Amino acid sequence: MELRDYLRVLRKGWIFIVALTLLGVAVGSIYSILKQPEYQATSKVFVSVQSSGSISELTQGSSFAQGQVKSYADIVTTPVVLQPVIASLGLNLDVQQLAARVSATSPLDTVIVEITATDPNARTASEIANAVASSFQSTVANLVPAPTDGVPPVKITVLQQALIPAAPYTPNVPLNIGIGALIGLLLGVGVAILREALDTRIRNEHDVEAITDAPILGGIAFDARTPQNPLVVKDDPRSPRAESFRTLRTNLQFLNVGDTERSFVITSSVPGEGKSTSAANLAIVMALSGQKVLIIDADLRKPKLGSYLGLEGGAGLTDILVGRAQPNEVIQRWGETNLYVLLAGKIPPNPSELLGSKAMVNLISALENTFDTVLFDAPPLLPVTDAAVLARNTGGALLMVAAGRAHKSQLRGAVTALTNVGAKTAGIVITMLPTRGPDSYGYSRYGYGYGYGYGYSSVDDTEPATSKPKKRVR
Repeated sequence: MELRDYLRVLRKGWIFIVALTLLGVAVGSIYSILKQPEYQATSKVFVSVQSSGSISELTQGSSFAQGQVKSYADIVTTPVVLQPVIASLGLNLDVQQLAARVSATSPLDTVIVEITATDPNARTASEIANAVASSFQSTVANLVPAPTDGVPPVKITVLQQALIPAAPYTPNVPLNIGIGALIGLLLGVGVAILREALDTRIRNEHDVEAITDAPILGGIAFDARTPQNPLVVKDDPRSPRAESFRTLRTNLQFLNVGDTERSFVITSSVPGEGKSTSAANLAIVMALSGQKVLIIDADLRKPKLGSYLGLEGGAGLTDILVGRAQPNEVIQRWGETNLYVLLAGKIPPNPSELLGSKAMVNLISALENTFDTVLFDAPPLLPVTDAAVLARNTGGALLMVAAGRAHKSQLRGAVTALTNVGAKTAGIVITMLPTRGPDSYGYSRYGYGYGYGYGYSSVDDTEPATSKPKKRVR
């Protein structure tokens, strides 16, 4: 993953990050409220070695004291020091409990021992620290045997009495809240990255590019109004959504420049990815640009194209393939445009065989010689083989991929299905792109979404569009 991918993941998971960060702040605050305050008091003692006063002896005594001071610090928490403290203060603690509340440290290269006592009561903390320092002073004097002259070789001097602390050292509210916020932030980022790693849906062009090398020809944004407005290029031609189909038309014109085959199968991996409405809108904008375009409803299982374009007809593609009709008898002109429509006709019992027949191959060749572009609205690739069989005899398949709906495995399976029969994936069109967020449709503030009801309930189940005047092709 590149840096921009991580930034996109953070933008997508910002809700988790913010929520867990706030949760961390809340936990840190609650802990600070519930935590019993504790006070710390510190006394300091000085360890020195008695000498006759010569420079040499003073130097040796100082070095000896520095070497022994750590051992003296360890003595502080022993029973021989703490037991007198318990007795003198009347503490309701045993030696182990008191040792857990007392610590002794010696700063590096010094002969000072810092004795720190902790207690829920501020006065008790200072009393314990001072009592330990006094007991430590007496204990060291008893531990080190006195020489014949009666002068003890090691002397413990109290440098600083422990004062009563004015404020507890714990809980440290700002620190606890900061730690809670940091842990929450890290958890939020981790959840966002894990969620992205476990997400198997196609979200954007990066996901598509990781699966196939086929060019991405365009993107269509999602719009919940699609069931009421399926033909956006006719009903709202100035909208950015309609412009996205014009962009798709332009990109398609530059696809495989010089190829004689200008027929494409429009399909998807699974139902509900917007292939039928995309085919209809693309055909309209191509016809409005001056091209002579034929769109064929090649979904011989559940045709929908006629309802979108407002056309009716009992005869169609299947009648041509079985020899009951000629193309010019069943192809209809859509209004006064250069768009011509060939509906599916009667639903046959053997769609795959008809679409892969010699009659279909001959029909495609004849239609390519008559029209500038021929578009086939075919069934999805994974449920049935119709689209793959048909794409093998055309210029390739335009694969519609619904962002947030299609899974990566489904797209991979669709591309494989085309490859297995020798068909080409001419291009990818990402549909149903969100209008907001890191995966949003960049240049459009409007959405355009559609679906496909291949035996399922979907957003493609709409009322027929207003019918255009119909004319037969002569």
